[in-house]
Amino acid sequence: MSDAQRADAVYEKLLERAGERWVQPRKERTARILTLLDDPQRTYRVVHITGTNGKTSTARMIESLLRAHGLRTGLFTSPHLKRFTERIMIDGEPVADAAVADAWDEIEPFVGIVDAELEASGDASLTFFELLTVLAFVAAADAPVDVLVLEVGMGGSWDSTNTADGDVAVFAPIDMDHADRLGATIEAIAEVKSGIIKDGAAVVSAEQKPEVAEVLRKTAAEKGATIAFEGVEFGLSEQKLAVGGQMISVRGLAAEYADEYLPLYGAHQGHNAALAVAAVESLIGGAERRIAGDILTEGLQNATSPGRLRWSASRRPWWSMPRTTRMEHRLSPALWMTASTSTNGVWCWASSPTRMPTASSTGCCRRSPRCSPRPPTRCGRRMPMRSQTWSRPAADAPACTRPWPTRSMPPGSGRRAPTAGPS
Repeated sequence: MSDAQRADAVYEKLLERAGERWVQPRKERTARILTLLDDPQRTYRVVHITGTNGKTSTARMIESLLRAHGLRTGLFTSPHLKRFTERIMIDGEPVADAAVADAWDEIEPFVGIVDAELEASGDASLTFFELLTVLAFVAAADAPVDVLVLEVGMGGSWDSTNTADGDVAVFAPIDMDHADRLGATIEAIAEVKSGIIKDGAAVVSAEQKPEVAEVLRKTAAEKGATIAFEGVEFGLSEQKLAVGGQMISVRGLAAEYADEYLPLYGAHQGHNAALAVAAVESLIGGAERRIAGDILTEGLQNATSPGRLRWSASRRPWWSMPRTTRMEHRLSPALWMTASTSTNGVWCWASSPTRMPTASSTGCCRRSPRCSPRPPTRCGRRMPMRSQTWSRPAADAPACTRPWPTRSMPPGSGRRAPTAGPS
């Protein structure tokens, strides 16, 4: 059997388990099997990241910056795009088939022991994500890595990844998500996510709503952890559209970094980069030592975010936008997009700043009397097919029943992509 076949066999065994949506607020089962494996998650330093949106992109930037320092890195994120080994990265590459198969050979004898204990106590067997987390910890220890950048699966305090002790706890923007599991209020959700803060850790957070920031500050104080927020202790000073991405200037915790190239589109990615810089400063140098210019440049320039906002270069250039957790984040303005709104609150989006349609009362995301099943018009003519409009819902608007498009926006009229856009 080839290494690829062995790795695929591991994935098939994982798929036999309860899926990722089957979540219970407990991490003890994961801790039990890790104890039997002699706690591999304690053999390296950990940067632990949670939040609602931007976790994976920020995690990948942190990993790239750490690798630029000459450290051997591990990265655990979810989900995967093509193959499950993408979730476990070693030195910027998916874990080798042989490595993941060998790690499973180490784990499998203990899986039966823990499953038997759980069954005897009337509990459910280990799940897909719990075992995948263990697999990532073991593969990272076997590599071995110096630092593991660890993305939470769901929540924080009771997530299986929280069996690791993060030297740095990173918080991407927190909002309402998975309310059926994490809580009905944003404060309750923030409370669960704040559970990744460990005693004496360094905490860095994106700009948060006041009620979220209050929860994070309270937990950090209880744990004797330091905490820094974007917009206060650090932040994004400037960003400008550039060929293939953007130029950003970051005010870090230890120094200012001007005119750094980030090969990712979207205003949000600039803020993710600022958060990543603060996290790396906190891990290396205790937030008191600047990141060397050549290291920062290399780390940001090598950052990637597969499956996110991207430009597809072809004979007829067009843009694609991924599905994200929340609708309002799908509608967040990006650097290469422009948006305008009329008094009725309808947002108009165009893939080209030079082809910006005017706001129209027709064509929106809601099936209501003011919606039209036909594309919106401008001056009696249909707008370009590559432009689409959605409305910002009014307080008394009916619930949206029209599904969000699952495919990328179709090619446009064949115009060349703009060489410059809004900053």
